[in-house]
Amino acid sequence: MSFARPAFLVLCLAATPGAAADFSDPTWPCIQRKVENLSLGLMWPLPVDLTLTEGDAALERDVAELAETLILRRIPLEDLQGQVDGFAATYEGDADKLGLVFARAFDTISKRRTRIIKGIGDFSLGQIALAEKIDVARAEIDTLMAASEPDFDRVDALEEQIDWDQVIHTDRQRSITYLCETPTLLERRLFGIAQMLQQAIREDG
Repeated sequence: MSFARPAFLVLCLAATPGAAADFSDPTWPCIQRKVENLSLGLMWPLPVDLTLTEGDAALERDVAELAETLILRRIPLEDLQGQVDGFAATYEGDADKLGLVFARAFDTISKRRTRIIKGIGDFSLGQIALAEKIDVARAEIDTLMAASEPDFDRVDALEEQIDWDQVIHTDRQRSITYLCETPTLLERRLFGIAQMLQQAIREDG
């Protein structure tokens, strides 16, 4: 079963380097299109009963453990097939219970992704402020040098400040590619989790 593929491909297309970026948003420096919030329904088009574990401690434990394992990006999803198969065997491929696992994973990853997007926005604003600071310093140098008696000590101080700020700006900018890729990587992880869990659903489950 692969309900999620079309919806996720739409998300991926919007997040690929070839997609048009919205440069009208100064807080978004990435070439990937900004998608602030993900929708669980786009990746898991089946109803999810979030109250399913109420009064069932064993199910709550099993759902939490599998979801927490699936979201660990350091572990390739293919290495977790055994855990998914074991859960599906225990609960007879029940779509509701597998959906609950996805909902838990989605909630954690979605919140993490939201924090990262906010961090990218804060990062971008910081870079804009630093660039403006450099421009202001350069303008002051121009004004000082146009004076009949330039204050060379002040000019030297401003030039030193500009050099330092430019180094900081450039060093920070080198990290933007990684920062911008992170939300997309999280989306791909969610897609993979959805696919794996959906494939474990039994038609008669």
